[in-house]
Amino acid sequence: GLSVAVIHKGKLAWARGWGFRDTASCAPVTPDTAFQAASISKVATAMVALRLVEQGKIGLDRNINDALRSWQLPKDPKLAPSGVTLRELLSHTAGLGVHGFAGYLPGAPLPTPVQILDGVSPSNSEPVRSVLPAGGQYQYSGGGYVLTQLALSDVSGIPFAELADRELLRPLGMTRSAYAQPPSAAIRADMAFGHANGVPIPGNYHVYPEQGPAGLWTSASDLARLLMDVQASAAGKKGHRLSPAMTREMLTPVKDNWGLGTALYTTGAARFGHDGVNEGFQSFMIAYVGKGEGIVALTNGGQGRRLMDEVVRAVATDYGWTDFAAPATEEKTPSLADLTKAAGRFEGGGLSVVLEARPEGLFAYIGDPSPERLIALSGTRFLSNALGTAIEFAPDYSSFTIVEGGPPMKLVRSKAPPSVTK
Repeated sequence: GLSVAVIHKGKLAWARGWGFRDTASCAPVTPDTAFQAASISKVATAMVALRLVEQGKIGLDRNINDALRSWQLPKDPKLAPSGVTLRELLSHTAGLGVHGFAGYLPGAPLPTPVQILDGVSPSNSEPVRSVLPAGGQYQYSGGGYVLTQLALSDVSGIPFAELADRELLRPLGMTRSAYAQPPSAAIRADMAFGHANGVPIPGNYHVYPEQGPAGLWTSASDLARLLMDVQASAAGKKGHRLSPAMTREMLTPVKDNWGLGTALYTTGAARFGHDGVNEGFQSFMIAYVGKGEGIVALTNGGQGRRLMDEVVRAVATDYGWTDFAAPATEEKTPSLADLTKAAGRFEGGGLSVVLEARPEGLFAYIGDPSPERLIALSGTRFLSNALGTAIEFAPDYSSFTIVEGGPPMKLVRSKAPPSVTK
């Protein structure tokens, strides 16, 4: 199934569902069907955090341990001599590990946030600890958002799901949204099941006690309401969840095109958004900063991203959003010498990609048994049809950045040999 909501001229222009909530009942997706937002949860979590900053309940640039009552991040004199801050946690620059989470089957024992952070049973993830210098680089960390979840609960004195409902979801009229895990009866009344290879995943969905980074159930319309609230505040309008000044902080890059909870697109007109992948669900949203235009797409299929990219491109073409969807272009044919400049191993944000130059083109090894030939859009820009993403190399080919079809993640050339298993 697919659910789409479109923002036009600052209003919800339309919302619609296609396909099925699940292939067992064939119940249709409606505009109110709740999907797992996956990592889009982080945007809402960041807004809750920044509200508490504005209320003076937590410091944006203070050691997060100052806010924690029920747990402390172990000190690391080498990597984080002054601790880590909320700003670093929200922008993935705290240097913490644990990229994402696998979730739990419905009915399985669920770990507490402290058990997740310490990586002890029944948690199924590694402990959240410093692995890189705090503030030194961008390194995507879902673990940092569990730490944020706990800190917000500690300083407010109420569970995170209740806090998010009070500070964000209810005021924005996001009636089909909740962080409660497992999902509430209201959510279950019209919810999508996760699918892989065309069939529901075991248990129909996974439960994510890692609420801050991955636990939001929501509809496309509700996420559009969140985006519109940010857009209005960014335009200087008062009376929204964040002040215009705080919204500017949220939408200012910290490192590598990441703000506070949001991915930022800085080529062309400024845009912000996020994407998400949970078991059986894929999601994407993007909106302009300076005008009231945007789109949200939610799917409950394992290959949902490819469909979403086509839908976003079609809608963007209709509305003239050239920053969302570049005009059609002919494939270029760089020389082997030029392709060789792009070859090598590139790493960043928990990803590792090996690029190989051949006479017939540039090939990417991204985990599948056979590589994909990338389509050359220019000497420095290439498109992956399989992933629906476009990448742009730095002029010296020392790095490349995802510029379309995914979060603006930067991958840097690695010194490790670009060996691949063929």
